[in-house]
Order: sequence, then structure tokens, then C-alpha cells
Amino acid sequence: MITEIILDSDLLETKFRPLETSLSADAVLVESERCYYCYDAPCVAACPTDIDIPGFIRALAIGQPSRAADRILQANPLGASCSRVCPVETLCEQACVRQHENGGPVPIGQLQKFAMKKLSTRNDLSSNSRISGAGTKVAVVGAGPAGMTAATLLAQAGFTVDVFESQAVPGGLNESGIAAYKMLDDAAQWEASRVLSHPGIHLHTGMALGKKLFLSQLCEDYAGVLLALGLQGQQKMQIPGEELQGVFSAVPYIARMRRQEPVPVGQRVVVIGGGMTAIDIAVQVRLLGAEEVHICYRRGPEAMGASLHEQMLAKEQGVFIHHYLRPVSIAGRDGTCERICLQPTQVLNDQLQDVGDPLTWSVDQVFVAIGQQLQATRWASDIPELAVNLRGKIQVDGEARTSLEGVWAAGDCASMSEDLTVHAVADAKVAVASMMATLAKAARKTA
Repeated sequence: MITEIILDSDLLETKFRPLETSLSADAVLVESERCYYCYDAPCVAACPTDIDIPGFIRALAIGQPSRAADRILQANPLGASCSRVCPVETLCEQACVRQHENGGPVPIGQLQKFAMKKLSTRNDLSSNSRISGAGTKVAVVGAGPAGMTAATLLAQAGFTVDVFESQAVPGGLNESGIAAYKMLDDAAQWEASRVLSHPGIHLHTGMALGKKLFLSQLCEDYAGVLLALGLQGQQKMQIPGEELQGVFSAVPYIARMRRQEPVPVGQRVVVIGGGMTAIDIAVQVRLLGAEEVHICYRRGPEAMGASLHEQMLAKEQGVFIHHYLRPVSIAGRDGTCERICLQPTQVLNDQLQDVGDPLTWSVDQVFVAIGQQLQATRWASDIPELAVNLRGKIQVDGEARTSLEGVWAAGDCASMSEDLTVHAVADAKVAVASMMATLAKAARKTA
């Protein structure tokens, strides 16, 4: 049975709000005082954006959350969203020297979240630093985590930045593809508005590369171009029945739900995939009323992209996680899915192999969460020299430079790091440093 549901404010508060984890002001003081404020801290080394973690925690310990937020923002312009979605249990908190002591690691993620929530509403993101060639125009294509980070850093350095975004609102996956219970209180839009309010940044929405916007023209009009396109295409399972009604790509569904549009919710639901998105969609449809939700992943738990913390959260919400099952086909009646066939698998010599007889389960809804891909076909012919790697991402070097002179790429669309918000921020910082060095050198030559 399928029911149309709208994620309104009542559902957010009654079903989704209880999943939000936050520390009280008193708990923040207690936890911040547990920090050893390590010199050459391993937690900082584990943070892709190099946040001064002991520094911001010390500020919290002496009752200065705004100062703590400033410390965070100095290294990570998207400190608010990263505090909500960053897998700290596999990064900074895993590296904490208190990891194996009583009480476990210092809850760095929660402390960062508290600091960012206490941040004043001031929009002053300006910087006193300027480079030779201040006022130079650069273009950033995409207003997701990588694009917003790059635009902020470039504007702070004195560049005039035009940001082109294909969607009606900025934010990227933070706005459209992450579970609503992680981004309560319009957190993604609050951060996007704050970041993009810098007077040196000019946002242009509804501008998709390959439609109203062309890379060849951008290269002519701007001193430098940064591509932060994200991954708009949805990976397909390539199995019979994938086109049946009731089969959904997870990210567009989450986007519709986040926009508070009506979404269908089944009673017997199967999610295909093993990453964060698979957990996000499974937990959310369960909260929206699905009776049974099963995640099926073709490999073992150690290979899942979702952290153990995320997997445990799903199980706590009544989601069943099955390993070593891959989808074979989906069958239905009158164009609507009714059954899914799953093949048991095993890993032998690092190779996935089928084993045993297929299983058939009754379903009324299937979500595909096996990854996204770059939609390069819309614009690749415009600049054919722009190299794409075997994974379908824009090929970049260690400084985020593409094969095309004057063009950099960062975030999920590029080949540098994992597809996480914190890595998008880190890669954007690398790209901006390279852009600034290159443009400064060019300015000196023409001076």
C-alpha cells in the first residue's frame, strides 16, 4: 500500500526532531574540559579541513562560543553543515586520544554544532587580506559545498566572484540530498545565505552548464573558472523492472521531501545500496510510516560506505540491514512493482560471486541508492579537451587543476577525494590556493 505524505512542520517535530542529537550548555562545559588540548593534536590531523579543534574547544570551555565559531570558520566556511553531517566517528573523534578512556572520545562534532548554533547572525565575512589583482573576476559553477567554500575564500581574498547554480536555490546536496533530520531548522539555507551574502559574491540561479551557460564562454569572460558541479545523475541498477512505478532514485526523492512536496511512502520497502544516502532514505521512510524497511547491500558490513554509527542509527529505527544480497530483477503488475529478486553473494579473492538460489521478496517500493554520476553529456562537447577519468569524474591533479588551462574542479564532480561534504570543502581550499597562486603570477607578468 502506498500513501502520499508531506513532511510538514508537525512531522518534523514529532518524528524527525527526536533523532537530533545536541548538547546542553552545561554538557558543553563538561565535555570541553575533557579535552587535553593536545599540541600537534591528532584530531586536527584527521580533519580534512584542518580545523583548530583544541582551539575552538578551549574557547567553549571558557564560555566564548562565538570565538569558537570564528576559529572553526577560519578553516571551514561550512562549519555548520559539517558539524551535522561529517562522519566524525571515523575522522577526528576516532583520532581523539581519549578514544579508549572512560567516557570515550571528546564529542567534537557536537561541540562544533553547539558553537555554530551560537554563532551571531552577523554577515561580515570580509577579510583584510588582499592579493595583487584584487577585483579580478572569477567564475564558480555550482553552489554546493565546494562551490560555496571556493566563492567565500576567493571573495575574502578580494576577487569578484560570479557563482552560477543550476537549481533555484543554493546548497547542493546539503539542501537537497541529505536527510531532513540532519538539517533541521533550515540549517542548509541559513548557512548558504550567510556564506553567499559576501558583497564580492554574485549568485545566479537557474544557470545550468551546457544550457544557458557554456564553459568556452566562461573561459573567455573570466580570469579563472572553478567547476563545482556535484553529481546530478543517478546511477542505475541496470536490471529488469527498474522502470516500474514504485522504484525511485533516492536523492531526487529526498529533494522532493525536503521541499515539502507530497511523496509516496510504501509499507514494504527495500533500499539498494550501502552508503550514507541508503541510510538516510531508509530511516526517513521508516519515520514517515513504512512498516518494513530493508537495506540490501551486495558486500559485507566492512565495505559499506555508511559508518557504523549511521548503521546503528538505522537499526535503532527498525531498519533491517542485509549484507551479501544484490538485486537481480523487479517484477510487478499493471506497471507497479510488487516483487524484487535478490541474489545471495560472497566475496572470494576480492571478487564478488553469486552463491545459492535467488530470493524473492514482496515489495511496494524500492529505492536505488548506489551512487551518483557526472552528467557530462550536456556540455562535454563544448570543451572536449576537459579530461574525465574512468569513474566518470573530471580528472584533476593534486592542485585541483583540470586538463584545461585556467579551469579547476573540486567537490564530488572531481577526482580528488571521497564524496563527503567535508572533503568537498577541503578540496575547494586546495583549488582556491592554486587559483590564487596562478592568477597572482599572471598579474605579476602583466604588471
